[in-house]
This record gives sequence, C-alpha cells and structure tokens, in this order.
Amino acid sequence: MKPKHLSTDGRRKFIKQAGITALGFWILPRHVLGGVAVNGKKFLAPSDTINLGFIGGGKQGKILSNSFMGTGEIKIVALAEVYEAKANLFKEKLKEYISKNPGTVSNPEVEVYNNFRTLLERKDVDAVVIATPDHWHAVMAVHAARAGKDIYCEKPMALTVREGRAMVNATRKYDRVFQTGNMQRSWKEFRHAVELIRNGYIGDIKSVKVNVGTPPVPYNLPAEQMPAGLDWTAWLGPNAFQNFNTELAPPIEKDVYPNWRLYKEFGGGMVTDWGAHMFDIAQWALDMDNSGPVQFFPPDGKDHKVFTMYYDNGIELTHEKWDWNNAVWFTGTEGELKVARGKLETTPVAVKDKVIGNGEKHVYYSENHYKDFLAAMRNRNKPICDVEVGHRTASLATIVNSGYELKRPLVWKPKKEKFKIDKEANKLLGSDILNGWSIEV
Repeated sequence: MKPKHLSTDGRRKFIKQAGITALGFWILPRHVLGGVAVNGKKFLAPSDTINLGFIGGGKQGKILSNSFMGTGEIKIVALAEVYEAKANLFKEKLKEYISKNPGTVSNPEVEVYNNFRTLLERKDVDAVVIATPDHWHAVMAVHAARAGKDIYCEKPMALTVREGRAMVNATRKYDRVFQTGNMQRSWKEFRHAVELIRNGYIGDIKSVKVNVGTPPVPYNLPAEQMPAGLDWTAWLGPNAFQNFNTELAPPIEKDVYPNWRLYKEFGGGMVTDWGAHMFDIAQWALDMDNSGPVQFFPPDGKDHKVFTMYYDNGIELTHEKWDWNNAVWFTGTEGELKVARGKLETTPVAVKDKVIGNGEKHVYYSENHYKDFLAAMRNRNKPICDVEVGHRTASLATIVNSGYELKRPLVWKPKKEKFKIDKEANKLLGSDILNGWSIEV
C-alpha cells in the first residue's frame, strides 16, 4: 500500500500540531518530569519513589514507619539510632510489615548508623523523619537542612523558642520542605471544627479552653544500670550529662512511650506534648498561625484561677481542666464547640452537621499527613503544618511553661519573639547547646 501524501494544507496542519505537541512537552512543570534544576534543586516526578532516612527508631519511629510505608510512595533506606536493641526491633518490624503487605514498595536492607550525620551524607536519602526526644530536634533539623534533605519532624517541634526560629531559618535558607508532626490538621473532625469557627457558625469567638495536662519538672530520677548497646553520650547529645534511667529509654520489652517528655531537660511536660496538638487547633481556628497570644497570666488564686492568655484582638485562651481530656472548647457569641480526637459537639447541636459551601471559607485540605508531606516534596510547596506553623504552636506552649516557672505575668511580642522588659523571661527563650553541637544559621 502506497503511503498517503498530505496536501499542502495538510502538511501545514501536521507541522503546526507537531510543534504544539513539542512545545507542550517542553513547558511541562519541571517537578512533573523530575531531575535537577540549574540551581541544584532536586525535583521528584510523581511516579518516583521517595527514599526516607529515619532518625530515631523507638516507639514513635516505628509508628511513623508504618504510616509512611502505608502511603505506598516511599522506601526506608537508612536508620540512625543510638540504642542497638531498638534499631534491631525497628528493622524486624519493617520486614514484618513488608511481608504482610506484599503490595508495598520493596525495601533494600536498611542501613543503621549510630551517628545521624553519617546518614545525612547519603546522596540517595531524599528526606529524614526525626522521631527523637525533643532536645535533639533543632540540631538534627538544622543539620538535615544544610545537607539538602527535606524534613518531617515530630511534635513539639522545638524545646525552646530560639531553637524553633533556627529551624525555620534553616528551612528557608536551604529551601527545604518541612512538615511538623501536628497530624490533627489532617483529621476530618479538626478541619471541620476549624471551618465552622472560621465561618462564624458559633459567632465571634470570645474564649478558648485547652485541657492538656501539666508542665514539666526538673529531672530527678535515680541512676540505673546502663543497658548493653545504648550509647548514652549520643542519646544526650547537646544536653548536659544526666544519669540514665529506664524511664527515659525503656527496654524493648516495655512497649510504652518513654517519660523523658515529663522532664524539662528533655521535654516540656504535657503542656508541650499534648499542647502541640491542642494549642495547635486553637491557633489554627483563630487564624493565628503566624502569631500567638500577647499576654500570659499564670494562676494567682485571685484574678486568674487558671493559666490565662489573651490575643491582641481580646480573645481569651486558657490552660485548664474540664470534662474532656486533651481537647479544645470554643465559646462564641452564638454558641459553643468542643473537639477532641473522634469527637465534635456543638451548641446549637445542628451546627456540627453544617456543610461548608463552595463560597465559604476553607482551610488547607489534607486527609493524610504523610502523603501531604510527600506531595509537598514533589511540588516544592509548603505542607499543611509547615515549619513556621509548628514553631508558633511550640512557642506558645513553651511560653506557658515559662509563665508557670516564673509565677508572674508575661508580655509577649510575637513579631520580635521577645518578652517586654523581662531579662529573666527572655533568658528562658533558649538553652545551652553543648558538646560541640551548633544550630547557628
């Protein structure tokens, strides 16, 4: 059969269409194709599997490994862990997950490192998941940003305000994607609660109550025998020396969350641990993700029966116990809203069933915190709980702890991130970074 010859008009149309097709290929967004831009920024195509390195393989590390493996979009290729027994258990649980879920992306043998900086040197690691005690977060995140890694960091994001700001600065300086583990922002009941409030369904907000437990106490546990395979110096890292106790690093036979979070040397008590979740929802609902309260009043038995804060717009925020544990209670001029994990109640009752219309206010939509992070990596955009968001929530909680410690009112300047005329309070905004570690940006 002879080839069909095109007419002059046909040839012109063919050439024009071919040109359009070629042009369409060349103007595709770079992140769709993958590769490296002229400025050295790495782009991942949507079809690419993302390689993760985990820093911290304890209880929360194992939980996060399952969450990320469940996306079907990643490989875990490396682990930094200073407790040999926990590193081995992490690897066993990962292999068990893969064997039970044959459809997941196949994994190579996970390499284990005692020093997280060795993990950061690997060129094949696209991002790190930081699941260590809080006192390590800032140092690890800043080093990861310098190494060109994107970062998923557990909450509360930082132990102090200055550490948090250093994490923000490093993320911006090195153009990294940073997701904070305040995963309630990716849960339906919290998103719906926030949109109901943002759209005025309980009127103007007058007050918010947050129930999240108590502040930290100074470390006071007795010394116990060090278990084999634990590098205690590496566990302490930038901290001053403290005696080992199993409450800080439980044996693998004891599948519990460790209690380092209860002591001010390592964490911020329940005020930061659960506060990173519940103060976060208050901040989100009030559209205060780039700010925070400006006045803090610890309980004095007189004018303030409970810890009370005020935003610049007059809204009152309190840290106090009420019927629901780890929950938030909003009171407005036309009703109330209470929200906790798996629970949402409103007054009037019908408010909770309102459907937010297309023409109303909507917040960032995410239904999976881990997929959202991976999508942000590919698109090079900020995820639902960007580093600045995590920093502001963590700052609020740590300032509450400062108020409890100093037992006097504090005036906070959110833009400058300093207390007004209070040297003692401003000293609490940072802590000593010891043993040669640095977070200067």
